[in-house]
Amino acid sequence: MYGTKELERLQQILFYRELDFPLEQIKQLLEEEPERMSILLQQEKLLLIRKKRIEAVIQTLKTSIASMEKGVIMDKADMFIGFESEEAWKEALSEQNEYLKQAYDVRPLDAGPIDVQSMNEQAGEAAAFMTDMKSALQEGIKHNDEKIRHLIHCHLDFMNEHGQSVSAADFAVQTRFFLSDDFHLRMLEDQQTGLAYYLNAAAESFVNQ
Repeated sequence: MYGTKELERLQQILFYRELDFPLEQIKQLLEEEPERMSILLQQEKLLLIRKKRIEAVIQTLKTSIASMEKGVIMDKADMFIGFESEEAWKEALSEQNEYLKQAYDVRPLDAGPIDVQSMNEQAGEAAAFMTDMKSALQEGIKHNDEKIRHLIHCHLDFMNEHGQSVSAADFAVQTRFFLSDDFHLRMLEDQQTGLAYYLNAAAESFVNQ
């Protein structure tokens, strides 16, 4: 049978695991033998911070769903409420980073410090661009229409103004990659059937204009 001390230690370990602390770090923290109350208070503080962030992310998700159901475009400033810390962005990027590392052995997208404000702005613009492209596809607008050219032009201008050197040719290469890569193809096609192919056709046309 476990004694009181063992059960208390197990409880503390489980709280740390809820916070995604690695086992090696948990072991080190427990070996320092801090007073139990101070551990519990710190764990409560960290879990409440996580709870608040998760609640914000869930609310953003609900707002996004409601916007789609109503057929309205969500305000860019509201799209990333909840992703307000470097840790939150790294967590959000973890699946894609792991895939890119395993499939292509490339450097993670979140390597080094993340400028959260800049990341939110870029993510908001990218989401708005893809929403506009999806709407154009649904409306039957041709991939080489002037409206589509304008959308791509503004999108590339924004990226270059925010530290990403992307030419029209680079963008076309990127959209070709999306077609050949299952992970990114699924991301686009889950938004709208044919979106990946429409985006590539638009990018190729933009290069040759």
